[in-house]
Amino acid sequence: MTVPAASAVRGFETVLVANRGEIARRVIRTLRELGIRSVAVYSDADANAPHVREADHAVRIGTAPAAESYLRVEAIVAAALETGAQAIHPGYGFLSESTALAAACADAGIVFIGPDARALEVMGDKARAREHVTAHGVPVVPGFSAVGLDDDEIRRRADDIGYPLLVKPSAGGGGKGMESVHEPAALDAALATARRVAAAAFGDDALVLERLIRRPRHIEVQVFGDRHGTVQAFGERECTLQRRHQKVIEEAPAAGLPHELRTRLLDAAVRAARSVDYVGAGTVEFLVDADAMDEVFFIEMNTRLQVEHPVTELVTGRDLVALQLAIAAGGALPEPPAVRGHAVEARVYAESPERGFLPQTGSVLLFDPPAGVRVDAAIETGSEVTGFYDPMIAKVIAEGPDRETALRRLDAALARTVVLGVETNIAFLRALCQDERVRAGDLDTGLIETLLPFRAEPPSERMLRAAASALPAPDATDDDVSPLWRQLTGWRLGGSAAPPRPAFLTDDDEVVEAPEGAASAALDVRSAVDADGAVWVAEDGRTVRLRPLSRRARMERRLAERMPESGPRAPEGRAPMPGSVVAVHVADGATVRAGDPLVSIEAMKMEHPVLAPHDGTVHLLVAVGDQVRRDQPVARVDEEEQA
Repeated sequence: MTVPAASAVRGFETVLVANRGEIARRVIRTLRELGIRSVAVYSDADANAPHVREADHAVRIGTAPAAESYLRVEAIVAAALETGAQAIHPGYGFLSESTALAAACADAGIVFIGPDARALEVMGDKARAREHVTAHGVPVVPGFSAVGLDDDEIRRRADDIGYPLLVKPSAGGGGKGMESVHEPAALDAALATARRVAAAAFGDDALVLERLIRRPRHIEVQVFGDRHGTVQAFGERECTLQRRHQKVIEEAPAAGLPHELRTRLLDAAVRAARSVDYVGAGTVEFLVDADAMDEVFFIEMNTRLQVEHPVTELVTGRDLVALQLAIAAGGALPEPPAVRGHAVEARVYAESPERGFLPQTGSVLLFDPPAGVRVDAAIETGSEVTGFYDPMIAKVIAEGPDRETALRRLDAALARTVVLGVETNIAFLRALCQDERVRAGDLDTGLIETLLPFRAEPPSERMLRAAASALPAPDATDDDVSPLWRQLTGWRLGGSAAPPRPAFLTDDDEVVEAPEGAASAALDVRSAVDADGAVWVAEDGRTVRLRPLSRRARMERRLAERMPESGPRAPEGRAPMPGSVVAVHVADGATVRAGDPLVSIEAMKMEHPVLAPHDGTVHLLVAVGDQVRRDQPVARVDEEEQA
């Protein structure tokens, strides 16, 4: 990538990065190339994070919750003043679009590497942004702001636009609070839900209603503006492959976009940015109807660098972070870059697609990124993935002379990506790369939902052999067998008894056995054993966790299968993921019915209830505030005590 000369960012000797994870490492990398001293900030949860070690200096700003660390404007500015930073780069998320941080920087004489306050204020509110860009000739989806309207007026105006409609919060983003309404009878409930979510998530229950495009494509344009009045478009990105309004795979340029439509997109994006005298990096987002690609509709403008900026860097050859720094230092934009080739980015999340994309936390036993492609990662071997922040742990980005080549290289790179100790969506990403519609460019934002539920394949023979090889010793998991028994040869009248094949329990509670001679197999399948004794194995981008099963446990399971009525049933309610106990719904000793909620566990801002496995008397094993491991028993339900 082209990086401006250090002289282009004169005045910046020290820059503070007000973020964490992969974007903090990304910014620090460019600062190092420019010879600028970098300052990292960190919470208690990130004290040993890679971005802290890679920076020239690091400052603790609070405890683990983001509200007590990364979202504290006063702590960020104090860290900048303490370390002599002349500028603050906010990354994306957290305070990247905060008018409060921009104002605090101005008051402290620190450069905020982002747009001016007016752009943040206008574009930070969807309803205001919509009205503003409409006045400047930017096309918007037919709709209206519900601010100041009562429900009767909202119903009348909704009827004028016609159904289906999309109800969404005016503030915030990330798809939170969005409700699709397909008939008038469903509008009142959608309004109530959207207001409730918006108030809780953003502190503002103002709503916007728009016509719902049935097969939308989400296309965004990268724009830059400088303080000399120049605004440029650096091409567009396809962000259509989403799940619940969260992007999963992005690419540049957009797939199969007609030249005339591309020209209109870029022109509309530049008009939107110019309307607020935009300075720095920004993204103008649009919807296009996949069935009638003759119109573009403005959605919103993100006044910051985007997660998916690497695909633009690869097709333009420009370092966008370096360009942000040069513009913030008063520099002028160079000639707009030409777009060459194709690039595709996949977001690797710590989540389980097989279990409804449940967020995952834990210790990274092994992280081995693929060679030959770009990888922007938040983790390394030994990292802790906590429930305090976004579950994205890495981005894998591939490029090629054309879209087909880039997709093929991305799929191959994902197959070589190894993450052990935390479940990820890598296998699902590979399924997306291989989908016929994705390869053909026949995209819409609902495509991913047609591939769900996602079913994991059973562990392969190679995986089972690798898991058996990773066990400490044969039968080492049989804690009910005496040491003397382990020392014997297994001789019996008529010959020696062959040792039983190692058996494992999958996360689907299925028993699987390793093939004969597994323990001596030398395979290239990667494996590691976690603190609970479970074996993690990875092959071709697929990862499974296998819990060793002792002889006694196997025998008990066989008896239960033969006599299901009389056999023992699992009495425990177990944590579906690592997290924090945020609620206890029953009293210790209470009588419960099968399916009753016992406790709720929170991780990554999502709550998940643990339900009673059957009728009986409950005995609580945890309390509110406890941290639990995945599969840890949190309550026991005894059948025999039931009255």
